[in-house]
Amino acid sequence: MSRTTRLSPSLLRAAAVTGVAALALTACGSGSGSSSTSAGSGSIKVGLITKTDTNPFFVKMKEGAEKAAKADGAQLMTAAGKFDGDNAGQVTAIENMVAAGVKGILITPSDSKAIVPAVQKARAKGVLVIALDTPTDPQSAVDALFATNNLNAGKLIGQYAKAAMKGKTAKIATLDLAPGVSVGVLRHNGFLQGFGATDKDVACAQDTGGDQAKGQTAMENCLQKNPDINLVYTINEPAALGAYTALKAKGREKDVLIVSVDGGCTGTQAVKDGKIAATSQQYPLKMAAEGVKAVVSYAKNGKKASGYTDTGVNLITDKAQAGVTSKDTAFGLQNCWG
Repeated sequence: MSRTTRLSPSLLRAAAVTGVAALALTACGSGSGSSSTSAGSGSIKVGLITKTDTNPFFVKMKEGAEKAAKADGAQLMTAAGKFDGDNAGQVTAIENMVAAGVKGILITPSDSKAIVPAVQKARAKGVLVIALDTPTDPQSAVDALFATNNLNAGKLIGQYAKAAMKGKTAKIATLDLAPGVSVGVLRHNGFLQGFGATDKDVACAQDTGGDQAKGQTAMENCLQKNPDINLVYTINEPAALGAYTALKAKGREKDVLIVSVDGGCTGTQAVKDGKIAATSQQYPLKMAAEGVKAVVSYAKNGKKASGYTDTGVNLITDKAQAGVTSKDTAFGLQNCWG
């Protein structure tokens, strides 16, 4: 699932300032993109701002925050942009949450650089700000980051692919995200490091935006460029399923190894079904739950969370390889999102 930092298109920015402002203004009540879990007027207020409210990854993140807030007797305020990359909407949400008296804000930045001034203003007013999943640029702009180590997630799937190839010469295709996006770059580099390869060893590299249809087109292009490809790494499982569709159309789905990263329920089911050999699973619910707990702790004792907290990753496969730690799809489906 693509959850990447994207700059807002210039033609949409003006509309975002007004349209999403209305969205964020309802963060204390109910609305299509925001809501509140009330625990009494004197309870600790925690804000959660996601890139969108429709992506299954963020739906699971919100679920984790809601459960944690209820357990701690806190009031959760939520808001989201109307599209991935809507920095203006996230800025408005921060401003409204600060005005509403939140003790802390959890945010998945749509634009890692452009959000920094709004974050700095919130922190200057004593609000704890924690980035979830996606770091700000610089990472130190927030008090703390709770996220998957995407480089390690890539390394894990690369190590698995190396073992699964069993000494065969690899003709590698990488179906990536987009140039310069940190999540995609880290996963790509991690995969190559784990496999023991470099970009010079990649037969075909294509950007997909994490989209299934674009993943299919990218795989078709790679097969046309190099019909002998036998290993495909993808940025996420939608791109992997697109690659599988293209390979199946060529009768190649049985002899090409596909590996991925994310751990969504659809992708994990695809691993069980044998369409994807393995995936590195991450945990958005845990990111949000730990974030809420950190804000509540800050409100009660004044101690701020700091630095980077790795929320973990597990390799999911039903075809375990010697020397590579993994869990099966039964575990994966119990802990997936989406």
